[in-house]
Amino acid sequence: MVTDTMDETEFAELTERHRRELRGHCYRFLGSLDEAEDLVQETFLRAWRGRDQYAGRASVRAWLYKIATNACLDFLDRTPRVVPTPALPVAVDSHLAPRPAAAVPWLQPSPDDLLDAAIARETVELTFLAALQYLSPRQRAVLILRDVVGWTAKETATALSTTPASVNSSLQRARTELKEQLPSRRTEWRVESSGEERAVVSRYIDAITAADDTAIAAVLREDVRCSHQPGAGGHPGPEPTWYGGLATVLEGWAPVLHGDVSMELHMVPTRANGGPAVATYVRHDGRFHAFGLNTLLIADGRVAEVTTFVPAVFERFGLPMTL
Repeated sequence: MVTDTMDETEFAELTERHRRELRGHCYRFLGSLDEAEDLVQETFLRAWRGRDQYAGRASVRAWLYKIATNACLDFLDRTPRVVPTPALPVAVDSHLAPRPAAAVPWLQPSPDDLLDAAIARETVELTFLAALQYLSPRQRAVLILRDVVGWTAKETATALSTTPASVNSSLQRARTELKEQLPSRRTEWRVESSGEERAVVSRYIDAITAADDTAIAAVLREDVRCSHQPGAGGHPGPEPTWYGGLATVLEGWAPVLHGDVSMELHMVPTRANGGPAVATYVRHDGRFHAFGLNTLLIADGRVAEVTTFVPAVFERFGLPMTL
């Protein structure tokens, strides 16, 4: 139990065991691993300073979740942000989300080993995290606490200094908004086993590095979508980009795979947010340099979506910037 007489070492031993799940909580809230790490530190600092206010009526875990939630709300109050809505194609009645994860410019992928293994995969998928960013901060807090953490309306109301009736009203609106941002037919996909998934990733890497359009077409779905975060994968512009359809994607990749200046690629498989990912390097000046981290969405044995993030995320994955 937290007491106002405990020293910093005792306090750290009691609270540090919750770091991983608190990181995941803040990560869902903010979509950014860097910001999540900062907010976990802020949570521990607030907890230490307010340890004399802990009355033992709730568990230490619940107490820390309350502090973390309000720290995230305070952060978003200081730095409000809205997901931009560029005039680009939107998927309707599709296996894909209306807009890809790359539409959220501050979204960062997470290595699997930084996520809480006990949490359901669908609550850390990039599609879900991106969809959360479209909710208002208060709606986001209510939905995460009720539907992910599993708190009651009363517990959530206490954490947010409001009423259960207000929580239930916010939750209903949040669920409606979230549904509009998630794929409408996601449950129709066949989920691959880990062995099938690895086989698809291997085929994808072989096809891309060989610049074999026939093999690439065989590993991609006809309705495949490719998207780039601002500044990722050779797209230095300030806005996210995305395009869909097999022919369009092959055309979009042609300058890299078949341009006037041959670009030799090297790809390293990894995992992000519970799914497969590939780190892509481009050879120049005698070395391979980080080009982008591609997260892959696999459905029915083929790649349905490729989302490219900036090379700056490589460090989180323990990946070098040059090979």
